[in-house]
Amino acid sequence: MHNLTLCKTESIDTLAHPDIYEHVELASSALSIFTDFHDHQPLVIDGNVKAVELEKLMRQSHVKMKLVLDQREQFVGIVTFADITEQKILQRVVQLGIPRSELLVVDMMQPKSLLQAFDYNELKLSSVSDVVNALRENGAMHCLVIDKVAHEIRGVISVSDIARILRIPLDIQFQPSFAALSHIIAA
Repeated sequence: MHNLTLCKTESIDTLAHPDIYEHVELASSALSIFTDFHDHQPLVIDGNVKAVELEKLMRQSHVKMKLVLDQREQFVGIVTFADITEQKILQRVVQLGIPRSELLVVDMMQPKSLLQAFDYNELKLSSVSDVVNALRENGAMHCLVIDKVAHEIRGVISVSDIARILRIPLDIQFQPSFAALSHIIAA
């Protein structure tokens, strides 16, 4: 075992940056705003987790969306922070007639049958602007990317990632929709 020692930072003034820095703009490849699950571990949650636990997990980790898996680790849907608001939890309690503490992630998620996604092969030929324009009327905070050939969820695109990558100042408490982001970029 090696003992690590802590160093003082008072004489350090600069930050390290990647050797190859890619400036992203609206004309850039859509792949520059895409979280590829071949490169990044997807954020997942078991559908049988209690919804109240999910709310705490997402709040503590600052995660806005998770992919929901069943007990066989098969994709069944997504759950977003917007899906677990107090209002939506109370609506589901009334609809299902069960106590709040018994609600599961599967009770709150958006099932895969209702989701739409970009095709990875089309995304490879698209620009950031194409993505923003395609989602202008959608208003979704996240959009999955599927690889039809490999028959898999390949990744995700999120409004917050686009805003961060394009360096558009946004109020952290307010997460804009794709439509709102389009208007900000066009301005």
